[in-house]
Amino acid sequence: MTVRVIVLNWNGRAWLERCLAALRAQRRQADEVVLVDNASSDDSVAWVRAHHPWVQVLALDRNLGFAEGNNRGAHGATTDALVFLNNDTDADPDWLERLVAAADADASRALVTSRIVYWDRPDVIDSAGDGYLRCGGAFKRLHGQSSDRAADSQEVFGACGAAFLIRRAWWERLGGFDASFFMVYEDVDLSYRARLTGGRVWYAADAIVRHGGSASLGRVSALSVECGQRNLEAVWLVNTPTLLLWRSVLPHLAYTAAAAFAYARMGRLGAWWRGKRSVLQRWRALRARRAEVQATRTVDPEVLWAQMTGDWVAVKRAEKAFDFGPAPVVDIRETI
Repeated sequence: MTVRVIVLNWNGRAWLERCLAALRAQRRQADEVVLVDNASSDDSVAWVRAHHPWVQVLALDRNLGFAEGNNRGAHGATTDALVFLNNDTDADPDWLERLVAAADADASRALVTSRIVYWDRPDVIDSAGDGYLRCGGAFKRLHGQSSDRAADSQEVFGACGAAFLIRRAWWERLGGFDASFFMVYEDVDLSYRARLTGGRVWYAADAIVRHGGSASLGRVSALSVECGQRNLEAVWLVNTPTLLLWRSVLPHLAYTAAAAFAYARMGRLGAWWRGKRSVLQRWRALRARRAEVQATRTVDPEVLWAQMTGDWVAVKRAEKAFDFGPAPVVDIRETI
């Protein structure tokens, strides 16, 4: 299996040295490495071209966000698979080898996701793949728990966008990331759409990546809240089969109210409302997109329902207790 690794960057010069060094040190080298720069104002592009000439650099003239930026990096690929890797990562030397091996082991695995641990706390899980709640929201599996609990490879609902593989045939079939998302939830959307058409998502526990981008825990930007709340609704409304949509309406309203309360306490209620208002403004476009996506569905809704998680209160309580607890992870950029 041939692979193109795509690293998206925006003003991430402080992260790139370690990220690219780890890629260069892989036991199984990528056939292509493409760095997509989202119009950085630091010296990222010049530095990569000077110090890592083996990396293909695609310098964009404006910031297209995570979704379309990665789409540009995938454009024109002829490799068997695409691998997306955040710039704020440090991959184990056998990470790519393990990721590819997991895909090669079973042709039904459309996506393969990594065991993502914290940069300075590798004994703590950031993500062991994504789960999806029956109330219409996503979560990182085993987030904040001991890495030992994530030692078993298994099928999961979705792949975490920070470090995952997708077969190019599936990427093209799905049309890549939805560019309208800009950032947040685009990986959930991609995974859900793969699920709707019979694609499986596999968690490869031995493909390990250290991740620094979630290090500033407790700092929630207004943009991330707005995009997250908008895109959360888009994923639920567009991808969820009608039977499950009606079944999840009341839990979804409760989930939405709880989010409003939580963001109000953080001083981000305005961002929460802007995200929800955007959904109302895009209602006709979302309905058209829903018709398009649902027309491709081949999987029984009950099969999807069985793959989702019911107790959203327990999941979110544990997640937020870790994210906003008394011992946040150190931001590695402060030490470089």
